[in-house]
Amino acid sequence: MFIRLANEQDTNRLQDLLFAVQNLHAEGRPDVFIKNSRKYTHQKVREIIACPTSPVFVGEIDGEVMAYAFCEVQDNTGTDNLKNLKTLYLDDLCVDEKFRGKGYGKQIYAFVKDYAKKEGCYHLTLNVWHLNQNAVKFYEKVGMQPLKTTMEEIL
Repeated sequence: MFIRLANEQDTNRLQDLLFAVQNLHAEGRPDVFIKNSRKYTHQKVREIIACPTSPVFVGEIDGEVMAYAFCEVQDNTGTDNLKNLKTLYLDDLCVDEKFRGKGYGKQIYAFVKDYAKKEGCYHLTLNVWHLNQNAVKFYEKVGMQPLKTTMEEIL
């Protein structure tokens, strides 16, 4: 798999993958997620790709984008209660369903992790929906551990 920064020409393929992720979440939490929608509009994807602090990486096989990682560099400098730490937040990672189980997720995650190190980040963080136990297990397998827990009570 070849990994590179996304460009505007990748927008349609990214939208296809975002659609699949959205529906996975909608199946698990139809009370929260809207089925057959996307996290970002085409315009928002283009804006994210163009933003230097929000790198989007894509994985290609034979010229086909089959994975992505949306990231955001965060810096909490200037807060009163936290140390000045630079973070790479992994907003979304997806491998096309037909390519799963072949190590491509680990490859793109390792690429993102190396990028974070090169950027001088203290840590790499992400949120994972508890409904997606395959994702939880994947992130644990690559070495991530819980940082904090969000809990809910549906009223």
